[in-house]
Amino acid sequence: MTKIIELNSESDRQMRAATSDSTDVGSSVSVSRLDRNDSPSLPLPEVATCLPPQLDQLADRARDYVEAASSINTRKAYAADWKHFAAWCRRLNVPPLPADPQIVGLYITACASGTVTRGAKASSVATIERRLSAIGWNCAQRGTPLDRSDRAIATVLAGIRNTHAAPPRQKEAILPEDLIAMLETLDRGSLRGMRDRGSLRGMRDRAMLLIGFAGGLRRSEIVGIDLGRDQTEDGRGWIEIFDKGMLVTLRGKTGWREVEIGRGSSDVTCPVIAAETWIRFGKLARGPLFRRVTGQGNAVGPERLNDKEVARLVKRTAIAAGIRGDLSEFERAFRFSGHSLRAGLASSADVDERYVQKQLGHASAEMTRRYQRRRDRFRVNLTKASGL
Repeated sequence: MTKIIELNSESDRQMRAATSDSTDVGSSVSVSRLDRNDSPSLPLPEVATCLPPQLDQLADRARDYVEAASSINTRKAYAADWKHFAAWCRRLNVPPLPADPQIVGLYITACASGTVTRGAKASSVATIERRLSAIGWNCAQRGTPLDRSDRAIATVLAGIRNTHAAPPRQKEAILPEDLIAMLETLDRGSLRGMRDRGSLRGMRDRAMLLIGFAGGLRRSEIVGIDLGRDQTEDGRGWIEIFDKGMLVTLRGKTGWREVEIGRGSSDVTCPVIAAETWIRFGKLARGPLFRRVTGQGNAVGPERLNDKEVARLVKRTAIAAGIRGDLSEFERAFRFSGHSLRAGLASSADVDERYVQKQLGHASAEMTRRYQRRRDRFRVNLTKASGL
């Protein structure tokens, strides 16, 4: 780890070229445009710098496919992580490319010890692992793969895990009784309520909470739903309403899946009725299901909601409903998020675990169990089973 790197003029020029624009995550092929959501463009795999004119259109399409390989949030995180690493290298006058395992090992050491910059806080193990993934991904796209199994990285990372790893901080699960209390803080959006300011927003928020809970959906999946198939370019799925319930077809992390949301035992808590009410009074015909409510709460705009609005809605209604009143408002805001809805379904649905796994779109039962906050706790008492 004490290797001294002597820069010659050529490597110095390489370092400056790689870090001259710290927000760029491009490769030798210049990629300067941003996608429709202003997320950083991703580099193409290494190709010739000068393409024949007839291949330009294919190159553009290839960039689109590269971007589609990961989510917007992942692209933003990888861009920020590469910027962080490149800036650290620039300050120490070492080249970020090709990434030397010893340099990367020193970088994650600096992250863990909080010495990346003056006054910086120590990064968590999860953050360090994500930054390593970002560095490895960017290096691979530039044709200079990073060997993460090199002892200069692997041994240091193992030591960081043993020293700084902490139990995961899971978000609080929203259980059915909690959700009902949260719904009571919203305007029900009845015909009479339509005269009240914000009733449309209340209808929308009610549908978002109920569909998110009953479907076990991620916040990006909730706002990514369209009214029908192939209606928008940024949609992640669509709904179909039947007599017995609603079918949501989604493109998730594990591919396409169908989520069945049955009708509830009460009209007040039925996610299908909530969706039908929002569609009817919001006068929605096509496009995004969940949109911004404008005009002082009296009109519905065409723009799709940002997924962060789901987290804000959960936090706001959970606090208003007094859930976990034993905690301060600040602590409650930290405990609840969009994932609280998924965790709530996994923790409260008293059915075979495989059905919950299918609903949440998990590849393994172990992942589903991580979402079950209270359901299986002390269900099997090995103390008594052993004869004590």
